[in-house]
Amino acid sequence: MTEQVSTGRCDSPLLQAFVDNRLILVKIAARITGCRSRAEDVVQDAYFRLQSAPTITSSFKAQLSYLFQIVRNLAIDHYRKQALELKYSGPEEEGLNVVIHGASPETSHINFSTLENIADALTDLPQRTRYAFEMYRLHGVPQKDIAKELGVSPTLVNFMIRDALVHCRKVSGTHSDTFARRV
Repeated sequence: MTEQVSTGRCDSPLLQAFVDNRLILVKIAARITGCRSRAEDVVQDAYFRLQSAPTITSSFKAQLSYLFQIVRNLAIDHYRKQALELKYSGPEEEGLNVVIHGASPETSHINFSTLENIADALTDLPQRTRYAFEMYRLHGVPQKDIAKELGVSPTLVNFMIRDALVHCRKVSGTHSDTFARRV
């Protein structure tokens, strides 16, 4: 995979050296960042910095060394920034456990009360129905596996889960309806 980069001559010899050695600079940055896409970003940042840099009149070898050092330093900075961001940010799933600070005491009480009513409603159900409902809705066990464990058909498990859900809705219906109208 070859790239065509230069379309003409640059104003300064330093920028021309940059354009001529761009692929090498990207490879150097990729070794540090671990990603070619991020390396491209680093090299682009280096180019923008070089555009505003003062004119360097040193030898070609010194200019190349300067270019490599700039790209290396920017790549290290980028890598450190990425590592710091990963350290202080977590996976998206962790966001599901975040407490909602805007919830009012009344809302919290209604939610807690509804959960208590549902827990009480589940104790009213037959043991097998409650087990099927809890395994499916709370633990995510497939209905066919619950059916095998209980020695019944998957259709019966489906009906047991439906009956449990209807029962829970009846018991907690007045509280959840009140809450739903407020939101």
